[in-house]
Formats: sequence, C-alpha cells, structure tokens
Amino acid sequence: MNTFILSQSGGSEGLGFAIPARIVNFVYRSLRKYGHVHRIEIGAVAQTIGPDLAEGLDLPQSWGVIISDVVPGGPAEAAGLKIQDIVLAADGRRVATLSAFSAALYLHPLDQLLKLEVLRGKEKKLLYIPAIEHRDRMDQLMDAVDPEKSLIPRLGILAIDLTDPLRAMVPDLRVSSGVVVVGRAADLIVPETGLSTGDVIHSLNNTPIDSAEQLRGLVRQLKSSEPVVLQVERAGQLQYLAFEMD
Repeated sequence: MNTFILSQSGGSEGLGFAIPARIVNFVYRSLRKYGHVHRIEIGAVAQTIGPDLAEGLDLPQSWGVIISDVVPGGPAEAAGLKIQDIVLAADGRRVATLSAFSAALYLHPLDQLLKLEVLRGKEKKLLYIPAIEHRDRMDQLMDAVDPEKSLIPRLGILAIDLTDPLRAMVPDLRVSSGVVVVGRAADLIVPETGLSTGDVIHSLNNTPIDSAEQLRGLVRQLKSSEPVVLQVERAGQLQYLAFEMD
C-alpha cells in the first residue's frame, strides 16, 4: 500500500514508500477479528550490530541483530535466550536488520510460539519462545474508561480519574491530583484545546481538578467565548493550554 512519495517535480518519479502487502493483510485480518491489532513481546531487547560493536565484543559478524537485554523472568529468558545471541531468523524468515526483526515480531500470531534461530558464539541454536501481548500504558488506561462517566463533551475528550492504581501507570507525576486524557471524541464540535492523549489535566482556570465529574461540571458552567486555561502535565513537563469556549 503506497503511503508517501518524495519527488522534486511532484510527479511519479523519486522515492516511493509503501507498507508491505503481508503487513496490510495482517492488520486488516486482526482488525476484522479483534477490533484492534495484537502486538507481541518476548521480554528481550535487540539492537543493530555495527563494526565497532562487532570488534569490541569479538562477534563473528559485523552486521545483523544482537540481543542486548533479556528481561529477568520473561518468556525469552525461560526459553533460553541470552545476551549477545545474534538473531539469524525468526519464524523461518532471515533476519539481517533490526527492522526485519521488528516486523517478524509484529506479524507473529499471539497464540503461537516464536521460532527463533540464533548464533551463540560459533553454535547455532533454535529456540521456541512464548509470545505475550504487548500492552502500552494507554491500552491499560483505556480499560478504566466508562464512556458515560469519562466523556467531557465540551472539551471533546475522554478522561479518567487519577486513582491510586492508575498512578502506578503514570509514575513520577509532578502534581499528584488530576485526570488523565485517554482519548479524543472526533465527532463533537469543540474548541481546539491542544489536549493530547496521555495529558494529565491538573487545573482549570486555577481550580485544581480531582475528578472527571468535577471537570465536566466546571466546563459545563463556562459561557461561550469565555477564556479557559488548563494546566496539564505532558511527558513530565507542566504547561498551560489556553483557548476560548465555543
């Protein structure tokens, strides 16, 4: 599927970028079956091998993909994967680059063992690693969403209270109280607030926010064209978002 072209003339010549058909097919089937795409992880970190890395570690090759970390207690460790293993193939497909390894993980079915061929020293080994579903922080936060209680219609967002269990998912907050923005409501006509998924709203016009219900009530009282200033925390930094209510 064509996605982008880099052309000096604006015509059909130049550099073209496309998503491989097997990835498009995998994503399509996953969306049809589950409503979202399952992504797996195995509890290991890989990186590209370069000449300096190969020479410094006395590796048998100066290209490819090396395992740089194995998570203690994870499926990769249980299957016998080791740091400094060189990945040769995944699910029968040759792995020569980090992107090829990432694609193999992306396309691997969740309910099957990952077949990984590695080079350890001078010995080739075949490992079968259980795949677990990768869930990022926002996926976990979405589990706490109740559409009726989380929707803030006049801001066009879904927000959830910053409860104690959720604080573990958003550690190192500068301010302990607030609500977390977990989604945008695309169909609502709302002002351009500048809010993004993952933002933590701490205050509205200097009023501290403790719950989505409180935020919804305060926003409901705002008049059209009234100025609004939200204090939000984004990626560990506090900032103000200023706009007028519609």
